[in-house]
Amino acid sequence: MNDAPNPDVTHPRPRRPRKLSAPHDSTSRRTGEPSHHTAHKVGDESTQRIPAALIAALDTPPTVADSPVRNSSIEDAGAPPAVSVWTTAQTSPAAQRKNKYVPESTAHPAKMLPEVVRHAVAHYTEPGDLVLDPMCGIGTTLVEAVRHGRRAVGVEYEPHWVDVARANLDLAREHGIDHDARVFHGDARQLMTLLPPEYVGQAALVVTSPPYGPSTHGQVSVAPGAGVQKYHHLYGNTLDRGNLANIGHHRLLAGFTRILAALRTFLRPGGHIVITIRPWREHAELIDLPSQILACGRAAGLIPVERNVALLARVAETDLVARGSFFQRDFIRKQRDAGLPLHLIAHEDVVVFRTALHKAAGAPAATVTDLDQARAARRTASRGGATGRGRAA
Repeated sequence: MNDAPNPDVTHPRPRRPRKLSAPHDSTSRRTGEPSHHTAHKVGDESTQRIPAALIAALDTPPTVADSPVRNSSIEDAGAPPAVSVWTTAQTSPAAQRKNKYVPESTAHPAKMLPEVVRHAVAHYTEPGDLVLDPMCGIGTTLVEAVRHGRRAVGVEYEPHWVDVARANLDLAREHGIDHDARVFHGDARQLMTLLPPEYVGQAALVVTSPPYGPSTHGQVSVAPGAGVQKYHHLYGNTLDRGNLANIGHHRLLAGFTRILAALRTFLRPGGHIVITIRPWREHAELIDLPSQILACGRAAGLIPVERNVALLARVAETDLVARGSFFQRDFIRKQRDAGLPLHLIAHEDVVVFRTALHKAAGAPAATVTDLDQARAARRTASRGGATGRGRAA
């Protein structure tokens, strides 16, 4: 996730999800293409498009009948999500990372603010708990977890960022933090084949963020005669269709839903998933990604419990002090000159889900089944010469 606001973004007022209808629509709301019974080969397995009905704008509060976990206790029954403001930008992103991350970390196009992770870790876990990030990038979630006395495990698709994440964990060890943290290389959509069975049902918290592809803000440089040049704004090779950032919006949502569903296997009862997200504009259309991710989480069987605001601006005595980059400010100026009254973004949404506090009546012993599946999948991958599992960091 970017630590500075995406310039091509405006936040609507938070909206609560309405009851989702069954996916019967035959065309995509935005493209007119078929949205069901159409599989797309991504990674090792096919991924179905998310139906338009599932990612439509959401207005009505959920009811007990909407709860993704049926026959559970009343405390799992769809209470309105709580809201809060996280003051996560009282110091600059650079100050938050100073002396704790290797210099190569700055090149990542979508770094999460360390203070966001610190707040989540402090609020949802206890010392010794396991924290997981299935798309860990430079390892911000893992680094902040171990520096606060938690265990950590992450998965990262791009080999370069796997190395950087491990280097950041090594730096923590050099600072005297004897941590239990591991980074695995692979596609988070194959989470069952990547994480060892020992992690099944163990995580107290997941902190992560979906990739935004070309909408990540990147960095800029100014050279005489060359103008402003943007760099470090893309995820890996744009031709790599196995990378979630490069496969289009609908397939991104489908892949992320699959990841959320797999995370239920590794979370303990009542475990939380914290997702940092924001909307953006695509061809002048506002894409309300936070509401869409809420719908994806419910479709994955998770319970939405909070929709918060993590500030990307410092709270001053009477106002907010924006931390926009040159590129973002230049973008806003050009949009205003064109008649579109955009503003620098001062926050990002933080959507929080959790798993059921109690197993549904009559539900199978998921952890036992998943444990067997994980072992079988890893044996199959090993026989086939797969390289998905990385070394421990």
